[in-house]
Amino acid sequence: MVAASGDETRPPDGPPAGAGAPETDTASQGALTDPATALTELRDVVLAYFRQEAVDPLKRLVAWLGFGILGGVFVCTGLVLLALAALRALQTETGGHLAGTLSWTPYAIVLAGVLVVFLFARSAARARRRGGPEEEK
Repeated sequence: MVAASGDETRPPDGPPAGAGAPETDTASQGALTDPATALTELRDVVLAYFRQEAVDPLKRLVAWLGFGILGGVFVCTGLVLLALAALRALQTETGGHLAGTLSWTPYAIVLAGVLVVFLFARSAARARRRGGPEEEK
């Protein structure tokens, strides 16, 4: 049966006109004012911020320094081995020309080569620190 208009009243779908907003759950308001919960949330936020701003950059810095130190050890070891190879080559491949009173010359040549490499590396490091190629005075 179909009810005629005005025969039955239907309950309204929403709050009646003029009624205020629906009441909020009082338990959620209590959680916001609870000091223990507020302190726990504050601690969590502070720890997350500290982790984001201090711990993560420090981890990246340690990794960067670790790779830098490891690379430096490998480069220095390679340069020492290269200098020893050059010294040995000069001593054996020159035959008797650098023997006797000239036996010190292979050492001087290798030392001069090592000094040139050192000065080149130092000037490159200074130029990089300044942000450009080294300027002549």
